[in-house]
Amino acid sequence: MRRRLLTMGVAALAMLTTLTACNSDSSHEATHSGSTSSSVSSSVAAQQHNQADVTFAQQMIPHHQQAIEMSDTVLAKQGIDARVIDMANRIKAAQGPEIQQMQSWLSQWGVPTMPMTPGSMAGHDVSGMMSEQDMNDLKSAGGVEASKLFLTQMIAHHQGAITMGTDEIKNGQYPPAVSMAQSIVTGQQQEITEMQGILASL
Repeated sequence: MRRRLLTMGVAALAMLTTLTACNSDSSHEATHSGSTSSSVSSSVAAQQHNQADVTFAQQMIPHHQQAIEMSDTVLAKQGIDARVIDMANRIKAAQGPEIQQMQSWLSQWGVPTMPMTPGSMAGHDVSGMMSEQDMNDLKSAGGVEASKLFLTQMIAHHQGAITMGTDEIKNGQYPPAVSMAQSIVTGQQQEITEMQGILASL
């Protein structure tokens, strides 16, 4: 009887050891699998963009930055039409967070931002960017003249953004960037219509 109990005890211990080892292996495999899955997901997310997405973000960031600079310039003046002040504040509120979002994308993709430089603003280009002279004219203007100039310049600026956004919608691959482009096209077209109405009444 004692020998039988001893044999049963040894067998139970062996079985327990085997089960523990199996559980340990399963846990290790699950952990490794989870880690691999997470790594693959991050890699896939980083690859879900193309050159059109990169170009859109790199060009739209300085474009937005200039719109904010234009808005700050007119907001610092006296005698500006209340509707123009409201428009400038709305532009800042909308485009500031978009700049941060696009900068985050570029960081994730491992590509640099494109700083806005005086050379890049040499005259109106297809993106509607203002030249240094344009910006100086806005800074020098006052009252109704400044309101009109801001609206005229911002309409052209918005038209450029719409062109850039339309290109992204057509050629982009990264869903959040395409979604932002759609929002820019819709929102800025509405603002163009509004600004044209204000301009006609000044």
